[in-house]
Amino acid sequence: MKLGNLEIEWLGHASFRIQAQGQVIYIDPFKITGTPKDATFVFITHPHYDHCSLEDLQKVVKEGTFVIMQADCQSKIARLPTKIKMLIASIGNKREVENVKYEAWPAYNTNKEFHPKFQQWLGYVIEIGGKRIYHSGDTDFIPEMAQLKSIDLALLPVSGTYVMTPEEAVQAAEKFKPKLAVPMHYGSIVGKDEDADKFIQLCLSKGIEAGKL
Repeated sequence: MKLGNLEIEWLGHASFRIQAQGQVIYIDPFKITGTPKDATFVFITHPHYDHCSLEDLQKVVKEGTFVIMQADCQSKIARLPTKIKMLIASIGNKREVENVKYEAWPAYNTNKEFHPKFQQWLGYVIEIGGKRIYHSGDTDFIPEMAQLKSIDLALLPVSGTYVMTPEEAVQAAEKFKPKLAVPMHYGSIVGKDEDADKFIQLCLSKGIEAGKL
């Protein structure tokens, strides 16, 4: 899809590719087809295999790619044979690198134990081309979401089990009111198309623009 001058593609599960201003950004690359090796930035939310996959990272990184990660991912990603630039992010960090701004946000479970708060795993707000994109990471509806501001595109998990249900994801979207909400974290390991459809229908019923990529 087009968002201003950005091209945004859902690659399945929680994985996305964003292209703008000569930059190519991947978030949690997983089950990548081919070997594009075109990433200028890769954002990794946490160390679980479906978000921090060495096999898939090796398909997208090239020499000099910036890989932004939470500290728990560092030892795994350090094994990549390609010479990358590793940047460790922690909750509250704000940084700008080569015209890409990013903020690290908390991501955790409130009523299950798959993503404990004490791990301090991450979601990100990425700003490029004048647009602010929020990738929540694997999370439930958490109080910190109320502090999100001016989000053009929110990428929210909807599959339940490990993350928010469609209903909980709508509650999250209601709290910070993105211009567009898109479901993710379904159709692969867990979650069905019906979860995404329910999320979209509920968002639209509450006046929140929503759709699939």
